[in-house]
This record gives sequence, C-alpha cells and structure tokens, in this order.
Amino acid sequence: MKYSVLGIIGLVLTSHLTAPAQTVKTVKPSSEKPAVRKKTTPAAELPATESASSTIIVPSWLPPTNPVQPAATILTDLLDTKLDVRFDWAKQWLLGTASLTLRPHFYPQGQVVLDAKGFDIKSVRLVTAGKEKNLNYSYDKRKITVNLDRQYTRTEPYQIRISYTAKPNELEAGGSAAITGNKGLYFINPLGTEKNKPKQIWTQGETEANSCWFPTIDKPNQRMTQEIAMTVDAQYKTLSNGLLISSKKNADGTRTDVWKQSLPAAPYLTMMAVGDFAVVNDSWHGKAVDYYVEPKFQSTAKTIFGNTPAMMDFFSKKLGVEFPWEKYAQVSIRDFVSGAMENTSATTIRQEWTQLTPREMLDKTYITEGTIAHELFHQWFGDYVTAESWSNLTLNEAFADYSELLWAEHKYGADAADLVQQEKVMQYLSEADSKREPLIRYRYAEREDMFDRHSYDKGGRVLHMLRKHVGDDAFFASLNRYLTTNKFSTSEIAKLRIAFEETTGEDLMWFFDQWFLQRGHPELRVTHSYANGQVTMRVQQVQDSTFTPIYRLPVTVTTWINKQATDTRLVITKADQTFQWAAPQRPNLVKFDSEGQLLAKTQEERTQDELLFQYYNARNYLQKYEAIDGLRNKVGDLAVSGMLRNALNDNFWAVRNAALEALRKYKGPEGNAVRNDIKRVAATDVKSQVRATALSTLSTFPNEDFGDVYSVALNDSSYLVAGAAITALTKAPTVGTRDRINALQETSSTTILNALANYYSLNGNLDQYPWFLRRLNDVPEEDLYNYLQHFGTLMTRIPPIEREKGIQKLETLARTHRNYAVKLGAYRALNTLVASTPSLKPVLQDIKAKEKDTQLKAFYSLLQ
Repeated sequence: MKYSVLGIIGLVLTSHLTAPAQTVKTVKPSSEKPAVRKKTTPAAELPATESASSTIIVPSWLPPTNPVQPAATILTDLLDTKLDVRFDWAKQWLLGTASLTLRPHFYPQGQVVLDAKGFDIKSVRLVTAGKEKNLNYSYDKRKITVNLDRQYTRTEPYQIRISYTAKPNELEAGGSAAITGNKGLYFINPLGTEKNKPKQIWTQGETEANSCWFPTIDKPNQRMTQEIAMTVDAQYKTLSNGLLISSKKNADGTRTDVWKQSLPAAPYLTMMAVGDFAVVNDSWHGKAVDYYVEPKFQSTAKTIFGNTPAMMDFFSKKLGVEFPWEKYAQVSIRDFVSGAMENTSATTIRQEWTQLTPREMLDKTYITEGTIAHELFHQWFGDYVTAESWSNLTLNEAFADYSELLWAEHKYGADAADLVQQEKVMQYLSEADSKREPLIRYRYAEREDMFDRHSYDKGGRVLHMLRKHVGDDAFFASLNRYLTTNKFSTSEIAKLRIAFEETTGEDLMWFFDQWFLQRGHPELRVTHSYANGQVTMRVQQVQDSTFTPIYRLPVTVTTWINKQATDTRLVITKADQTFQWAAPQRPNLVKFDSEGQLLAKTQEERTQDELLFQYYNARNYLQKYEAIDGLRNKVGDLAVSGMLRNALNDNFWAVRNAALEALRKYKGPEGNAVRNDIKRVAATDVKSQVRATALSTLSTFPNEDFGDVYSVALNDSSYLVAGAAITALTKAPTVGTRDRINALQETSSTTILNALANYYSLNGNLDQYPWFLRRLNDVPEEDLYNYLQHFGTLMTRIPPIEREKGIQKLETLARTHRNYAVKLGAYRALNTLVASTPSLKPVLQDIKAKEKDTQLKAFYSLLQ
C-alpha cells in the first residue's frame, strides 16, 4: 500500500489532533525536550525502577493505552475461492455466487464463520459430489455463521456455495487518513453523468474490506487460491489476479472473463477492475507485464511504467528469489481511496500519478517511479510472505518503503538514494513530534492506524541501519532466507530476526528490540575536541529514557586531516559516552555518522570552517546538504555565499535546490551576483524542480522587480515552473502578465489549476467566482483542501449577495464529502466568511454538532 498525498495530510492532522487518554496538565516544552504532561502512574504501568506513588513526566507524544490486537485465531483454513459475479451499475450492486473450499485448521469443526458485510443472502449450500444441499445459517449483516451438516476434521475439506447480492454503497461510510474508504467495491461514474470521467469498477481490499463484495475469512493470516468469472458489457476490459484463462461472448451482448490465480495469497489481496482501458503489453522472462490506462494515455504508458521489467529483474537478482507470480499488471484508476495497492500480480494505482501528458511527465515521474517500485516490492514482501496480523504491518510496508531507496540507488546512484533517505527521515521525525509508537504495534485502536510514517518511513530507515550493520551481502542473503523459509505463508517479526541471526551468526535481539519493539528514536548531542594528539568525542543520548530506550548505536566517524579521511567505528551504548582516538594534528573536520545512516535527531557542534570544509570535501549528498543547512544563518559571510554559489553548479539537482532555499531573502555583500546566479538557474537549469525553486527564491527579495523572469517562466515547458511563476506573481502581480494568466484558466494541469486558485484568492474579483465554481469538479481530491480555502478567501472580497452558490457548495462538501481533509478544507473556507456573513455561524455549529469524526470535531473547536 502506498498512501496518497491526501493521506499524508490526513496523517498529519490525525497526529496533531489525537488526544491523550488521560486528563493531564500540560507543561510548557523546553528547548530540548518535547511537551510533557504530568501523571501519577499506576504501578503496573511504571518501569521497574519507579514506585507506585511516583509522579513522572509523560511526553505529549506518548499515545493512549489501546487494547492488545493479536493475530486472528485460525479455526478454519480458507483454501480456495471461486466467484461468479456480474454488476448492476444503476444500483451499484454486485450479483454473485461464491464457492469456498475450506477445512478445519486443527480442531474438528461443525460450524464456519465468514465475513460478509451488508449482503442480501439468497442461499447457502453444501456442495458434495456434484450435489448441493441447503445449510442452516444466521446472518447479522457482518458475519455469516454456517452450521455444517456434521463435524469435519482437519483432513476433510468441504465446499460451500453462497448466492448473494453485495451492496457496498449501503454500508456505513468509513475510512482513515491513509485509506479513505472501506466499502471494498467502488462504482465510478456508474450512470455516466460525469462527462469527463469514465465509468469504472474497482476494488480495494486492505485492510479487511474485500468482505464487502465476497464472503471470505477476511484476515491476513489466511491464504487461498482463487478463480473469478466477471460478466461485463462487451466494451469493457477486465483485470484480476492471476491469468485470464477464458473469455466468452454471451448472447445478451455481455462477455464473461475468467481469471485464475493458482498460487495462494491473502484474501485482502484479491482485486477486480473493470473499465474502458487500453492495455499496453510488456514482458519479463516470458511473463506478461501489462499496463492498463485510459485510451488517451496509451501513448505515454510505456514511458510511465516502462521501468517495471528492469525493476523486476533488479529485485529478483538482489533477493535471489525470482518474481513469483504468474503475471504482473498495473492499472490506473479514478478516484482511488489511497495511493496504490499491491494486489497480488495486479497493482491498482491512482490515475493522477500514472496518466500523464508528456509535459506533466517532466515533473511527476519521480513520484510515480517510487510508487511503482514500492508496489512491485510488495509482491515479495506482503504478498509472497504476508504479515500475520496488522500489528506486524511494517513487515510489509517497511520493505516496500525501502525498495524506493534501493531502486534510486541502482538506477540513479548514491546521491539519489541519499535524497530518499533524507526525505523519509524528515517525514518520520515530523510525525514523531506528536506520536511515537513501536514499529511492531500490538496495541492500536483501529487497524488503519498502522498506516503511518512509522510503519513506512521509520520502518524503511530501520532496515537501512540493519543493512549497514550486517553489510550488503549478509543483508540480502538474510532476506533470501526469510523469503524462501516463509514463502506463501505468514510471518511475524521474530521470523525476520531469526533469518538474520541464522545468516550472520550474530544475536540481533538488541537491534530488533530497540528498533522494532520499542517506541521513539535517539536524540543525540555530539561534541568533539582535540588536544595532546587525541580527538575526543562526547555523545549524549538526551531522549526521555523513561519511555524510550538508551540505544546501542554502531556508527562511523570520519576524521579529516589534510584532506585525508580516516574512518573510526564506534559503538554507543550509554546515555553519556566519551571516545578518544589518536590524530597527528588538529583535524580539519570530525564528522559523526558520516554515512548518514542513523535514524536520529542529531545536534552536532561544528564551526563555520568545519562546515565549509565538509561541503567542499563531502563524500555524499547528505554531507553537502548538512553543511548548507548548518550555514543558513551565515549567508552574509563571503565564504558562505561563495559556497552557496558554488552549490548552484553542483552535479546533483538537490544540492542546487538546497542552495537556492538557503539564499532566500539574501542580504549579503554579493547581492547583484547572487541575484544574477538565481535568475540564470531559473532560466537554464535542466531540472524543473530547481527552476521552480529559483523562481520562489527570487520572490522572497522585497521591493525588487523580477516580473520579466516570471513572465518568461509562464511559457516554461514544465507545469511546475509555470505554476511557480504564477505563485511568484501572486505576491507581485504585474499588468503585463494578468491577461496571460487569465488565458490559462482552461488548463488541464492540476498544478496550474492550484496556482491559479492561489493567484485569484489574493488578486481575483467577482469575475473569477464562476471560474472557481466551474473548475471545482476538475480538482483532484488530494488538492481540494487548499483549493477550497482559496475559494473562501476570494469570496471575502465579493459582495455577500453573490456568495450563495459558493456557500452552498462548501456546506455540502463540509457535511457529506467522504474524505475528512476535504471536509476540513470546506469548513475552514466557510469559517473565513463568518465575519462578513454572521448567518454562517449557526451553520458551522450545526456541521460540527453532526460530524461523527471526533478528530474533525476537535479541529473545528480550535477554529471557533
């Protein structure tokens, strides 16, 4: 699973709105430690060194105590599922027959309980020797409890056939920040009333939503083979797991496609997709590799997905396990409830990332490529070997997350991998400000809570540290052992540890305990000095050790003397530890964690000269970035501005980008030279992200006119750059560009659309009001949060009598939209209008009163 940008927004909101379980007193945070709260803790919750009457300081990021969530008890094994389905588009129903082959797991069973949410059950029959007989059952709209005709033992498989109608739209709406819907089966534009949107059907099973469209045992520790017969209108293409084994035209103008997967996988990985797709064919080692896209994107599909066979080859060789499934397909779908999903042999992925014009591909392929790698790696980690419970989700997601770094390293080099590492660390640390959980989380409130920056970003970084600790050969040999030992079965964290221990011969309980089973991360203060021919380094772990461990941290320190580097390997094991080693003279630089592999928040003292030396002698992108970031406050110094100007010519685009960010609002002595350098980069840099950042940096210089630069950039080949130009002109509009910006109003680019919304929010008038309303339907769900607030800002400057349609639209979205980030955007937009439209106050109060999401209600309260 790769969650969407909207999911990220939701996760941030969730983490900031999660309330502690206890009533506590908040204490003002210090400069070194997170906000804390006081609590008198029962003895059962205290560390062994605390007494029952102790008053301890509880950090604000400590989550409430949730119930233990064990793996599901297996009473019955689901062996095989055969489905025969057709669709009622108008009613958004699935009409199905499910034939399930089951067997008692160990103990004899005379009953079986199946997950089946919101069905109309027509019959439940036992199939024996080609004959069927009715079985008694009870059904509570969530589970079917079937009474078998007798007790069956674990050596006796049996088959049940259930005829049913699934009505996913009649289920109570639900979802989470990462997966915004939980109804399993989705009809997109079912009546064809939306002119610019195709009709589609697709499914999304994770976590336990496939039981909304077929009866099953909807738990990740089940595995089944499957066969699905889909009857559809003849013009549609179908996709499911496994291979298409037959396709038959029917007399009524429909067609029945039968898809069969002969290798067992968890029920949540079952999928269907139906739509007017063009199928672009590729292959790898004789296996079909297909890309399903809307016909108008057929010509760019190979460009978007074309690295897939190379990825399959790279991952197969690295893991020593060849891609295991019968085929691999990827399908671009509309209105997806997440980013992408690793259904076995058939990944679904949101169309915003994969259906791109050649111009859009200049900016977005890096997002898509990481997602393609992520979902493909899941075919091993998640599909071939599956986490036995959602508590162990990181065994799926950490590996998929780490594959993004592995592919970047292989395809684009070490700097690109370092950039992935940096972004992932920052994303986890941002979430960790307000929540810290163990990676293996046996306590959670809801399954979807597991889909966060911990399971993904922290998990991937922990794997990176494990790789650095054991070495590449041992790391990939251990993964091979893990996969081959547990193939087509489920796993938990102990199995991964054992695979590494058996491969390396080292007891790694210390590593797995501190990184997988305990919460938090190290917070380090690092200082060094030189005297009497010795370097002395002091490393302090300053994290709250009541709720976070004191870590064991193997780390490399590099000492530079006369541009000669010497590596020293240290193992930190204490809260405050000092190390010494010989050096013939004062070093130019002593660099802690020179490989940039630790997942830690590190404060490392270095002088300006040391940071300048670090930049010019850096071994990797992370060291250059760190030097640039560390000297941001000294850009007025000629040596520092010279370094930044040098960085504007670096071979790696992210270094150039970092230098531009550091030069924002530059007021140093090289003013004209710096501005000319930035203008040059804005016009000529080969990377669109860098050109866009250059424009943004220029816009930070007050009282200076760069209108000519922005005007040229409006015609840039990149939408990202043109959008940055519009954003810059939002702050400093010019008469000469107004008509050219207005001429972009019918753009198909969501990047330009969002930039225009921002521009008009501050520079528009009543003329743009109908444009906001009309283009609202063209804004992707993940961009609506900002778009709606821009709309609200525009409405503050138009006469109240003209606002009725806009207010009605915002109110409808705030009350009914499926995604709470969109609801929040609409609510905030309405809130901006309260001062000039007092009649909205009771409307907002009513929206808040009727909102069922407690986190949204909490945020609404903050706005009032």
